[in-house]
Amino acid sequence: MRHSKNRHESEILRSNTMSEAVRKTWSPAGDEVEFVLASLKKEVGACMQCGTCTASCPNGFAMDITPRAMWRMIQFGMLDEILASHTFWMCSSCYTCTLRCPRGLKLTSVMASLKRLSMLSGSGRKNSAFYRAFMENVESHGRVQEMGMMSSYFFKRIDTPTLPLEFLPLGIKMMTKGKVHMPGGGQGGILKPMFAKAREMEGLS
Repeated sequence: MRHSKNRHESEILRSNTMSEAVRKTWSPAGDEVEFVLASLKKEVGACMQCGTCTASCPNGFAMDITPRAMWRMIQFGMLDEILASHTFWMCSSCYTCTLRCPRGLKLTSVMASLKRLSMLSGSGRKNSAFYRAFMENVESHGRVQEMGMMSSYFFKRIDTPTLPLEFLPLGIKMMTKGKVHMPGGGQGGILKPMFAKAREMEGLS
């Protein structure tokens, strides 16, 4: 009798778990978003969850979801959870995960595709503001010029007018330590040809 009861409870638990998985995996999306997600599933399909990528990532401490968990979420098509994460925005494209992956998966490219996926879905425009400001600044000056970059970032986040005040203490601390570069100087547009070539290779130009 007790055995039958335990078996019945196990079946209920398994049923609830499966229902929860279906609920999380099913995420209606547009054709382009589904196409990108399908290509990502194919890219990480051979992931064996060894955790080398997570252990190697220098920015892993700042990610809300580990890279290893992200690949599994992609495999299961958990689009809502993927887009709610800021893990891929923390990727600095150092290629460490790609170089160390025992399966030879192009994991850095997957992170870049996740940023694109977020933008396509419309959910990433707010989170991508800092990333876009950073890349635009490097392209224009050949290196990061903090004041110009942050001004651009605040302009992109004009929906949050109090944001500059939140960064003020950090800005003052960096200035007192000589860590802030003033506008001007730098290498000019020395990196613009490289950015243009990258856009051409990605079919964005």
